[in-house]
Amino acid sequence: MQYILQTNHITKTIGKKTLVNSVDLHIKKGEIYGFLGPNGAGKTTVMKMITNLWKPTEGTIEIFGETLTPKTYEVLKRMGNIIEFPVFYEHLTGYESLKLHCEYMGYYNHGSIKNALDMLSLTDAANKPVKNYSLGMKERLGIARAILCKPEFLILDEPTNGLAPAGMKQIRELLQTLRTEYGTTIMISSHILSEIESISDTVGIINRGKMVKEIGIKEIEEMHLSYIEVSVLDTKRVAFILSEKLHLDNFKVIEDGKIRIYDNRVSIQELSKTLALGDVEVLGLGKKAETLEDYFLKTTAEVENNAEIN
Repeated sequence: MQYILQTNHITKTIGKKTLVNSVDLHIKKGEIYGFLGPNGAGKTTVMKMITNLWKPTEGTIEIFGETLTPKTYEVLKRMGNIIEFPVFYEHLTGYESLKLHCEYMGYYNHGSIKNALDMLSLTDAANKPVKNYSLGMKERLGIARAILCKPEFLILDEPTNGLAPAGMKQIRELLQTLRTEYGTTIMISSHILSEIESISDTVGIINRGKMVKEIGIKEIEEMHLSYIEVSVLDTKRVAFILSEKLHLDNFKVIEDGKIRIYDNRVSIQELSKTLALGDVEVLGLGKKAETLEDYFLKTTAEVENNAEIN
């Protein structure tokens, strides 16, 4: 299997604090890889090491089959990125900002600047100083700069910050276009899990500086993680009925008076009848499928619980 990126036990320590510990990533050529984790989990630290902004304390990084070193330069020309917030010379216009990027990248493809501005709906603002751009416009200009030189590997750290829903949809469609028409491999982090779920082929989950899981979106879907969700006023009474009357143990009480039942031995009809006989007031009852957000929350919760035990 051909990987655009592999990291081998990369660790970053600053002073006595370990930001990420022994992280292994595997990103296949031509895929969109969603990088997920709570705030402070280590996503940006990993991305900074991949782009050579920070050097790993331990471990190695391979990009396009080449090991990244402090003197690696040519490989980086094949990449585009936004790490944290895009920064520009505020007095320059959007067009001048992209022209400057082309100059220091040594990229002189006629029409590339206009094309990038068009793709990000910034043509009308091309001659305005960046200081007059909104947060969302600066974010889009940062993406325009990242894709300007037609990178083979694109790394985006929270690229939809400051964007309205329409802008987020535009970025989602753009990334799909880059992948399908140009064969661009994309690594994207986001706290909006529904966005990641809609475009990613694979997700990597990091928590407390450690990789928890790499898994394909299709693999999550094929797990058939369906459940019955019941909303009630008295969760303790329902938990008792599920355990003692229906002899179920694969269920979970969550917030807002909801219980999720993962045991497929019980039907909605049987559950509804049993709860009615038990004099339980049911506010809602239905079958649902586990989403990426559900999987993410469950996976990171397991890490938190294990950390507390240890």
